[in-house]
Amino acid sequence: MADTFQRNEDTHMQINKWQKLNKNLKVGFTTRKGGQSQSPFNTLNLGLHVPDSQEDVLANRQTLAKDINIPLESWVSGEQTHHTNVHIIKEEDIGKGATSYHSSLNDVDGLITNHAGILCTAFFADCVPLYFFDPEKGYIGIAHAGWKGTVHGISEKMVNTFKSLGVNTGSLLVAIGPCISQDVYEVDEKVIGQIPEQYRRKTVIPKENNRYLLDLKQLNVEILLQHGVVRHNIEVTEYCTFSDNDLFFSHRRDHGKTGRMLGYIGYTT
Repeated sequence: MADTFQRNEDTHMQINKWQKLNKNLKVGFTTRKGGQSQSPFNTLNLGLHVPDSQEDVLANRQTLAKDINIPLESWVSGEQTHHTNVHIIKEEDIGKGATSYHSSLNDVDGLITNHAGILCTAFFADCVPLYFFDPEKGYIGIAHAGWKGTVHGISEKMVNTFKSLGVNTGSLLVAIGPCISQDVYEVDEKVIGQIPEQYRRKTVIPKENNRYLLDLKQLNVEILLQHGVVRHNIEVTEYCTFSDNDLFFSHRRDHGKTGRMLGYIGYTT
């Protein structure tokens, strides 16, 4: 079966299934290819919060903006502090985080909107990209879920925020994008101890010396199911940011000296 994320362009992959449901929807995840950043950020680094040339990052962002037909000045980004704060985008938020990290929405890891001409964006280099789309009411969103955000329930917060907007969880589509996979994501007891017991059997493999392999993708699936999302509405990619080194940056593989991919979702006008 083909992966949820289809690589139609060198620079990014898309969720074609969702885009077919709404001709104005743009949703995808960038690769590390097709940009102009220099090593160790080579080449399509889209993160302004890493010590890359800002000029190169903005040029890379402009490349993607042109490809997906949503201008850079219409992008919105959160600060991404590994918390669970979700923000419903307002008109005055448009452009925040687009050309400067310091203008990002303060202490926000999840974004939601239903307005056209806005691109919800988040940045990744092993953490989990969570995408949301309600074809009935048109609400869309994206969340950044590292292990802290995952175990503290950012997926639950996103679902509850959609519900508060009148979205029926039975119609809510969710996609889990490229992130670090279980076979290469080793963690300690500090992390495992924060995972509710009910989820551990399906998401944790014990190793020796109090080390564990954690499946962040499946952990988010389990939390989503617990809060009303239907299993056949959850798509999970097979891509791994750590193992697919030709396609992606990886914070763990590259020992912290690396770039960032961008997850995005928005409507063209």
